[in-house]
Amino acid sequence: QGSSPEKMLLRSSLPFALAIGCADAFVGGASSSALFSSSRLRGGSGSSPSQAVGSSALRMALGVGDTLPSGVELSVRQDGKIDNFSTDDLFKGKRSVIFAVPGAFTPTCSEQHLPGFVDKSEDLKAAGADVIACVSVNDPFVMREWGIAREVGDKVKMLADGNGAFSTAIGQIVDKGKAMGMRSNRYAMVVGKDMKVEALMLENGGYGETGAEKVLEFLKK
Repeated sequence: QGSSPEKMLLRSSLPFALAIGCADAFVGGASSSALFSSSRLRGGSGSSPSQAVGSSALRMALGVGDTLPSGVELSVRQDGKIDNFSTDDLFKGKRSVIFAVPGAFTPTCSEQHLPGFVDKSEDLKAAGADVIACVSVNDPFVMREWGIAREVGDKVKMLADGNGAFSTAIGQIVDKGKAMGMRSNRYAMVVGKDMKVEALMLENGGYGETGAEKVLEFLKK
């Protein structure tokens, strides 16, 4: 029949509480942002958050023995235009070294991590790498200019993960805070011709564990 004042207050407060809860979810860190991106990746704009919550990509990062996600696009700025390539285009049928950095032109990435792979590119290829690729959640214009500034040439493919789709798909998206937002973790991996991960090196306090020397050590085993 009639509603008590307490019930009326609860009903009037509920929409506001839900709105606050949703806002908290999106500012709560990497996992909530990964949830948003993964729902786009796995089912398009029609996917519901509940569908994304059940996805294995959100519960577990890609590991050794897992297969690189098929059909996820990365971008390259070349010949005056932007080209989008799927993971299959880039890596299928090639033994690939993929390393990722949190941001182009950032100190460690620009002064140590990327130059290490440029300097060791011939050694890495001699040890069995067909492709060496650098991935960052930056736009393809920035990645091209970064490559030019570091004199990369054709030694390393500079791949832009502009919307973080690739980093999200492999479970390596991370919230770097207000200054940088959603970025990739620093990592390096060796991927076989069948797109299965052979080795995965993760940062644990310094870029050295994901540097070219560590990858070369693995390739030479």
